[in-house]
Amino acid sequence: MLIAVSWLGWIVRLAVAIAAVLAIYLIGAATLAKFKIAPPNEPDPDDVVPVELRYRCTVCGAEVTMTAVNAEHDIVAPRHCREDMLPVWEASG
Repeated sequence: MLIAVSWLGWIVRLAVAIAAVLAIYLIGAATLAKFKIAPPNEPDPDDVVPVELRYRCTVCGAEVTMTAVNAEHDIVAPRHCREDMLPVWEASG
């Protein structure tokens, strides 16, 4: 009787261990699958228009010149130092 109980105990432990491993694997696989994000589609070359826009970072003073934008979307100022850059308006001579 003692031998039968020990075998039954090992079978139950093995079943619980297999169920735990399977649950951990499925939860981990589902979590990693959520990180898979498709890259944005390439813009249509006909929708890209030339521009001459300059922006300056208010924190560090870095400047960026934007030379092309997608005509289908609003122009959004780039970010630098975690802040929106401000447009640079040069005084005309």
